[in-house]
Amino acid sequence: MRILGRGKTAQAILEQYPDSKLYDDLNIEEFNKDSEELTVVSPGIPPYNQLVKNTKNLISEYDLFANTMPYSIWISGTNGKTTTTSMLQHLLEEQNSQCGGNIGTPLGHMDQTKNIWVLETSSFTLHYTNIAKPNLYILLPISDDHASWHGDFIEYEKSKLKALDNLKEGEIAIIPKKYENYPTNGYKVCYESSSDLAKNFDIDMNKINFDEPYLIDALLALSVSKVLFDKVDYNKINSFVQDPHKLEKIYDKYNRLWINDSKATNIDATIQALKSYKNKKVYLILGGDDKGANLEPLFKELTKYNVNIYAIGSNTNKLFELSNRYNILCQKCNELEVAVNIISTSIDTNGLSLVLLSPAAASLDQFTSYASRGDLYKNLINNII
Repeated sequence: MRILGRGKTAQAILEQYPDSKLYDDLNIEEFNKDSEELTVVSPGIPPYNQLVKNTKNLISEYDLFANTMPYSIWISGTNGKTTTTSMLQHLLEEQNSQCGGNIGTPLGHMDQTKNIWVLETSSFTLHYTNIAKPNLYILLPISDDHASWHGDFIEYEKSKLKALDNLKEGEIAIIPKKYENYPTNGYKVCYESSSDLAKNFDIDMNKINFDEPYLIDALLALSVSKVLFDKVDYNKINSFVQDPHKLEKIYDKYNRLWINDSKATNIDATIQALKSYKNKKVYLILGGDDKGANLEPLFKELTKYNVNIYAIGSNTNKLFELSNRYNILCQKCNELEVAVNIISTSIDTNGLSLVLLSPAAASLDQFTSYASRGDLYKNLINNII
């Protein structure tokens, strides 16, 4: 067997199949494009990669473990899948579940003796998956993301919907109403909002201590618990603690509010973040690697807010041009430290304004991860003179 890639997914597979050989662009000259050998592709490698294009018998990590995977719940969508996956694992841990996939544990390191696998599932993985299927599929709303990897939004959307293709009768998919006509043998439960989910599964939203965008994540997790075990544990879901870097509140020495939403790596995440602050003056730090996404919908939404933009990262000029087009005040900062320093001299202490780092872009143009971007942001705030 051959494995494309050298990251943690590839290394975990190699541990399970030690006779396999790893390939990437560094040893592409050794790769036999005429081979019929089974080849597992790491999800981060795009379909236009020469190794992928020259492989005849390509499968995904999920396909490799399709026959040994226990009962599995796949969670996908553009935003909220990590939170929903973590919340669901929090609810199901007493049922001998384990979470992994796109977060934490690659499938090669998952415990096959567990009763349930809760898998955050990326569009990259789904693109390459043709054999494996979930027993229960949770799909959060889909918005424009990863255009440079998939080619366009239509292909990205197709990848997210592929999990429905092989569902069997009696298996369940909880999906946005937009896709209610998508063909599948599984049973579809469709929703447009949090209230739809609450109504469909007889869940009392007033007993959940989360606001949007976390409310819909909590409702999806509770919906699965209701389906599988006819149980809605409000105390358990309310005890869930959200990871940092997502709408994380920080107050500086002058008691001014700064929001760390560094995990907002696409425009929909930033749009959702803004909804909580319609009555505030928002100093918005945007920018990074936008992965070729169309940013026009974000700027149309920004016209509804009292917002100033501070542009950082590799798409600084693009953000500045769009800001001018939409008559939104924008300053080119290029770097996060510059943005924080400029804003710190402008924001007042009357509680009517706040600073929001919600970049609508990935971080790898300047940082090792969204977490390192968020950590720097917090350190800069804590060191304001």
